[in-house]
Amino acid sequence: MSSAAITAEVASPYAQALMGLAKDQGLADRFGEDASALTEILSTSEDLRQFLLSPLMANDTKKGVLTQVGADRFHPLFVSFLKLLVDKGRVVFVEGVLSQYQTLLRELNQTVLAEVIAAVDLTDEQQSALRERVLSMTGARQVDLSITIDPDLLGGVVIKVGSQIVDASLRGQLRRLGIQLSAAS
Repeated sequence: MSSAAITAEVASPYAQALMGLAKDQGLADRFGEDASALTEILSTSEDLRQFLLSPLMANDTKKGVLTQVGADRFHPLFVSFLKLLVDKGRVVFVEGVLSQYQTLLRELNQTVLAEVIAAVDLTDEQQSALRERVLSMTGARQVDLSITIDPDLLGGVVIKVGSQIVDASLRGQLRRLGIQLSAAS
């Protein structure tokens, strides 16, 4: 079993438990904001990430740091949940838990995630147009955009929603043109 499959298998029950708590307390969106903020913190602070993942650090120390990090940012129940992950030895899966929680939240809110690869930064107007396009493709109520910049595209965008991929990039258009030309000869 791959490490991603193991992470998903371990993270799923914890993400579902967090969602259950969030629904009971009417905090689903708030926990989603907290999960996004913590994911951002972990992606930008390799030191914090390594600290939490280290088996050499005492659980009480990890919980103290999580309390400090979350004191003014996160809901107290969210911080308590993070401490539970430490107590259960599952803090190494925190990123997987947060990711799966975001997936559950999108399902709850009938929101789809559109992964967009663009050649350049997109303006607010372009992002709105992308949201509208994805809404018309999927029938969802809302769209979350995850935008990655890849200058190799030369221009345009590639949009991935679930298993659907729309390649509106210049590189994709050139590739399709090349295929048509080689088929014609």
